[in-house]
Amino acid sequence: MFTIEEINELHDRLGSARTFPEYVRALEALGVERYDSYLADGHSEYFGQGSHRIVSPPVHEVLPVAETAQPETFLSHLRRHEQRQTTYLEMSRGLAQSGIEKWTVDTSRMTMTFYDKAGTEMLVEWIS
Repeated sequence: MFTIEEINELHDRLGSARTFPEYVRALEALGVERYDSYLADGHSEYFGQGSHRIVSPPVHEVLPVAETAQPETFLSHLRRHEQRQTTYLEMSRGLAQSGIEKWTVDTSRMTMTFYDKAGTEMLVEWIS
């Protein structure tokens, strides 16, 4: 069973855009099957076999998440972050204002899926 300390160590070492695929593969090797990261406060929930679940503490102040998703605004904020024009917190603010509640990373499928508050898939990206 994985621990939050192991996850934090991996994140400290590999938690950047450049090394994100390595980070996801390392999480899978630890036994993390998927994780959900919430825009409201930046906490994540990590899931493994046998209902194993670990929750990280919040990483930023509480951000209001819009009730209705705005797909074009969401994609604009996400692309700006991918181009390194925004910080993690600025991206989080923009995604929350665009109605994105969370993203889910599936370590076996190597996907990152963004969801609105209604649970609708807004975007699925392949991690390569």
